This record gives sequence, structure tokens and C-alpha cells, in this order.
Amino acid sequence: MADNVQFARMNGLGNKILVVDMRGRRDRVTPQAAITLNADPATAFDQIMAIHDPKAAGTDAWIDIVNSDGSMAQACGNGTRCVVQALAAETGKKAFLFHTVAGLLEAKENDDGTISVDMGKPRFGWNEIPLSEEFHDTRRIELQIGPIDNPVLHSPSVASMGNPHAIFWVDNDVWSYDLERFGPLLENHPMFPERANISIARVLSRSELDLRTWERGAGLTLACGSAACAAAVSGARTDRTDRKVVVNVPGGPLAIEWRDDDHVVMTGPAEWEWSGTVDPATGAWQREETQPGTAEARAL
Repeated sequence: MADNVQFARMNGLGNKILVVDMRGRRDRVTPQAAITLNADPATAFDQIMAIHDPKAAGTDAWIDIVNSDGSMAQACGNGTRCVVQALAAETGKKAFLFHTVAGLLEAKENDDGTISVDMGKPRFGWNEIPLSEEFHDTRRIELQIGPIDNPVLHSPSVASMGNPHAIFWVDNDVWSYDLERFGPLLENHPMFPERANISIARVLSRSELDLRTWERGAGLTLACGSAACAAAVSGARTDRTDRKVVVNVPGGPLAIEWRDDDHVVMTGPAEWEWSGTVDPATGAWQREETQPGTAEARAL
């Protein structure tokens, strides 16, 4: 078995994704390989989406999701869109069913080139998110940053989209908060035994939000699809928004719909940048010279 496998450098609204083809192999992308790849500016990423052979009948693939610090993630909506685009270019299929540690993910490439991902059902129980303390109402929990009498951020909504999220609602521009400083403190707060994705959200209307996210295991990100979903459902739960909203992340807009069947569907773009080969054990990689924009280039 050759050491190297195919990979594609892609992005979902600027969220940097490496799609790695591990089909036909029994090994996995190692934490050391992830750390090595992220340390190189050319391959620095938010998530690796490692495509493995399916483990269950009726599914198209098993996907491992690896953060830039080598830890595993349960969900990555932007990365899933990139996987769909790569596999659609390879196979001609439009609809896919993926299996992850968080469960099954349905996704499809639309006629306009956007990709919709069914992110599943949100979970709001304190022990499902999970939190270290019991809260009966997770629309607003007791947590703050800053002085007790004048906190900078306080009373977030919390939810799980397969991974834990805390959304702090603010009245000012989301860019006016030092998320790079607060993010790591809140991600690792004792309230979150599995750490958490930390977002700052501002409501623009019943159908639009601005959002910035400090992503667990990855840091500041241009786009976090699961955070956009968590913000959308939390906005609806707290009667700040309707169940269908546009969430403006730094990389651009995502359309989120919390359907009546309780599933959350995210729609947005994916973009192929370039392809190469990589050793999944060490992270050593080489770029391939392919013609940009061709289906052959976008396919794995």
C-alpha cells in the first residue's frame, strides 16, 4: 500500500478544508499529520475531512473530521459541503448519505451549484450538549466574561449540533468584541467538559443574523457551519428570529432552515482550490499540477 493518498485543498466560505481520500485503506489521518499540515501556511486548515469506505449499508462513506490541533470533531457543515462537491465531480451523483461519529448526514448538490446539508436535529438538554452543571432552560445559562456588575459577554444560549455550542447575543457589531482573547477562555471553561464552540451573534432582523465563531480545536474561523445552525435554532428558540434565516459569517452568507420535522438544513457554496498527495501518517505532501476549474481537478 502506497504511503500517499489524494487530497484536495478546498474552502467553504473561506473555511479552510482538506478533503483526504482514505478509501481502500485501514489507517487514519494521524494527529501528528494534522498538526504538521496545519503548521505549513500552504496547507493550514480549519478541518480535515477524511473520506473512508462506508461502515453501514446504504451509506456512501464514513467521514473522520480532524481539527487543526489533531483532535477529532463530531460535525463540520462547511467541510461536508466540500466533500459533496468533490464526490459529485468524481461520480456524477448529486445526493449522498454520510456516516460520522455524530450520526448520519444527508447532503446534496443543488442545480445552482450550492450544496445543502441536513445537519440533523439540534439537542438542548444540558447533559446532551454537554454542560457540567444542570440547567433546565438552556436558552439562557449563567456564564459571563468580564466584571460581575458589567460583563462583556453573558447569558449565552447553548445547544448541540453534534458538537457543543454557546451563542452570546450582543447588540453591538460582532467585530467590536475581542473574540481572539475571549474564545480560548470560554472554549475551555469548566462549564463545557468537552470544550465548546463559542459564537457572538447579533440579530439584524427576524430573518438575518451576523455571527463570528471561535471554533473548538481550530480557533477563529471565517465560517463554521454547525455554529451557524446552532445560532439559527437558538435565535428561533429565544424568539429573536424565525425558523428560516440567513446567517452572515465572515466568509459570507449561509442559508439555515429549522424545518418542522426538527431537522436543520444548511445551504451554501464550496470551492476547490488545488489538489495533491499526502502521507496520512506524517503529513508530508506534494501539490499536483492540474488544470483549475476542471472536473478532473475537483475530483479526488
